[in-house]
Order: sequence, then C-alpha cells, then structure tokens
Amino acid sequence: MVDILIKNGMVITVDKDRRVLMDGAVAVENDRIIDIGETDAIVKAYDADIVIDAHKMAVLPGLMDGHAHAGHSILRTLGMHNETWYKACNNIYAQGSTEEYWAADAALLNLERLKFGTTCGINFFGGGDSIMRVDDPKYAKGHCEEAEKVGVRTFLAVGLRRGPYPSLYSEWVGDKKRDYTVAVEKQISVSEKIIKENHGRGNGRIKIATMFPTPHPERAPIVGKELEDVKYQSKLTNELIEKYDLMLTMDGHNTSTIKFCHEELDMSGPHCVYNHSTELLEEEIRLCAETGTNISHSPSAVASMIGRCPVTELIEAGANVVMASDAGAPDRSFDMFRHMFQCKRYHGRHFRDSGYLPPGKILEMTTIDGAKAFRLDDQIGSLEKGKKADIILVDLNKPHFYPLNMPVDKVTFFANGNDVDTVIVDGEILMQGREVKTVDEYAIMEAAQEQLEAALGRIDTTGLYDLTKNYWGKSHY
Repeated sequence: MVDILIKNGMVITVDKDRRVLMDGAVAVENDRIIDIGETDAIVKAYDADIVIDAHKMAVLPGLMDGHAHAGHSILRTLGMHNETWYKACNNIYAQGSTEEYWAADAALLNLERLKFGTTCGINFFGGGDSIMRVDDPKYAKGHCEEAEKVGVRTFLAVGLRRGPYPSLYSEWVGDKKRDYTVAVEKQISVSEKIIKENHGRGNGRIKIATMFPTPHPERAPIVGKELEDVKYQSKLTNELIEKYDLMLTMDGHNTSTIKFCHEELDMSGPHCVYNHSTELLEEEIRLCAETGTNISHSPSAVASMIGRCPVTELIEAGANVVMASDAGAPDRSFDMFRHMFQCKRYHGRHFRDSGYLPPGKILEMTTIDGAKAFRLDDQIGSLEKGKKADIILVDLNKPHFYPLNMPVDKVTFFANGNDVDTVIVDGEILMQGREVKTVDEYAIMEAAQEQLEAALGRIDTTGLYDLTKNYWGKSHY
C-alpha cells in the first residue's frame, strides 16, 4: 500500500534519459517517489490510499524560481510609471514595514507560487537597490512562519543591505515610530540569528541563504578605502557561508562584476547563484563554467530590457543557468510558464533564429537546472525513484492545448500558471483541483490589502499612484 498513486498522466520525468510517458503513473510513499512507469504496470503493482486520475494532464516536477523578492508582492505596480519604485522600496522596507507586513507578504508570495506550480524558489529579504530588513530577526521569523504554513520550499536570502553604513531603520509600535541606525557587524549578527532560528524549519522546506550587494566596478573603480571596506564586508559574509554551508545569491550583475567578485572577494563557485548577469565579458562566461557559478536569468525583468544575459553562450560554455521570475513587482508575476515563453522569444529575437533554446532546455532550466543551482538536484527537480515527491499536474483538457500531443512543447509554449491543477510537495497534497488545502487564500489576499494600506500610511506616498501624461495614447511615457 502506498500513500498516493497518480495514474493515466502524460509524465514528463526530466530524468537522466528525459523520458516522457504518454500514459504514465507515479507511486508516492511518505515524502518519496518509490516507482514510476507505464500506468498498467504501476497500477498492477500498487494499491494506494489516494488515487489521482491524471487523464489529460501533464505530470511533471515542481517548477523552480531562481530569483525573487520578499516584500515586493504587496507593492505591485506602485511607482512603476514615474520612477518612484525604488523610493517606495527604500521607504517601506527599511522605515515603513512591520512584522505583520512581512508575514502578509510571505503568505501572498508563497500562495502565488503554489497556485502557479512553483515548488521551490529563492527570495531576497527585501529589494529595490538591496534594501534588506536585517535590523531585527523578528521580521524574517514572520516571513518563514507564513512560508511554512503554505508548504512550498523557499530560500530566504539575508545579509548586508547596500550602504552607506550604518543603515537607517525604523520600528513601529502602533503609530509610534522609532528611528535608529544599524552597523555592518549588527546586520551580519542579525543575519546569523535568522539562520539559527529558521534554517531547515518546516521539515527542511524553509532554508536560509546569504546575499551580498553586488559591487559595480563597471560604474566607477572600486579602490582604496572603498575596496578595503567591501573586502571586509565580503569576509564577514563568507564566514557565514562557510560556517553554515549556505548558498550565496546576488542581484543585478553586469559587465565585470562577476570577475570582480571572483578575483577580489572570493565569491564564486557552485554555492553561488547570480541574477540578471547582463552584458558579461567572455572571460566571465568562461569563469562561470570553470567555477560552477550558477546564473539565474530573469527574461521578463527590466534589467533584461536594458542588457542581455548571454544565456545561450553560458550554456554552450558549460555553465548552469536557471530560470527566474524577479517577481512580484512592479510588473512581474510568479508565473514561471510566462517566463519560460518569454525566455524563448527573447533569445530567439536576439539571434533572429527561432532554433535557440528548444522547449526541452527551457523546461530543464525551470526544473533540474534550478535544483542544481539550489544544490538539491539529488533530491528534487525531476521525477525519479528515490527523489522527493515534488510533483505538479497541469490540466491539458482546455482549448489552448488541443490536440493533445507533444506535452513538453504544450506546457512550455501554451501553459500558464492557472492551468496547474494539483501541487504535491514532500508527498503532501498542497493543492488539488485548484483548491489550496494548507491556508485560507482569501484571508491571505485580504491581509495583503490591509498591510499595503497600513504601510502607505507610514510613508510619503507622493507619486506612487501617479500616471504620466503619456500613459494613454502615446508610445512612450
């Protein structure tokens, strides 16, 4: 007797042989896949407590998201039309947020991921220009508690916010505000406390990663005292990484920044996941392949309009590239199907060649390659015997999928997050028939609305809702 048996599905395994079973089945016991194969054979071999008929559904590994931001979901669209977005992030994250804000955002963020079939992802604990809430561990605790309730896997990335230091923060108790500054060393000690309190909670589904503000020598040389300072800050971060065996992620890499991190800061290797990574030097592409440094590509992000991440060149060089959403604001959702399609079109347009990034590779970037970047590819990222039962079912019985054939192409080119019917993580059914079983999704949405209004009551909201005069009828803001 097994716990769950999924039968009659189009099973996209993404295993080492990249098997696709047009009438396949998966047997799950506890948190593991114990068998996978043709439906007839699996059904004869196992009885199950729960049988899921996946007829006219695609069965595939849970999706991966290589880069996103906590805090952003509640701020969707604010300030995006008049360049006050970064101001909103700075004012709210550091001076206008409360424990309740971060908890509500975490619930909303992870609920959206769950509904869209993303079972594992990284979240910076803040954003804008690396505005991190690392003045007190209570804010991250609330995030992790809510993420655990939803049930998907998540990495929360904490570490130094961008300077100057000491950094200004505010705490709110009711309508009373207290301002204070936090030095580099305190931000590191708070990050360590967050690690100790939360890393591995939720039966290992909740993990903590480190982050570091991306240095930008391409904008101005980093020399003298500035270089001494950034080396000291990276030393403190590397000590945390080594002590707790953590992943390191950075946001906004550009020309020469990966080279700088490798040569000056000892920040490269398989534990590193670097986002955007646009306009890289050829030397940096080789460096990523040689050191095992992972790149997370956000094809829908503004950074990908300003510059291009050389995804195809990185892959050909042997580097690992994972798909990312850079969600959830100001204009991006957590729908990884959307980003898969965007990635295909983005690079095909660059080369004027539709042959770049076949659908199989696109799906790999969003499953097994993501798991590799998270150093979890021995546990998740594909459907194989012995691996964790992180499984999603995509409902193909809809007009935009017909006729039913070539399921890899169908889920890559035609699916959207709302086509996800069922999500299983660690052998636990978190959603079935689009019904979330772990949390009250309507209460989560209401709480997010309330926390936005509360946060806006604490800061200067000038411009956040303003539209430019060219919003309608013109081709440019």
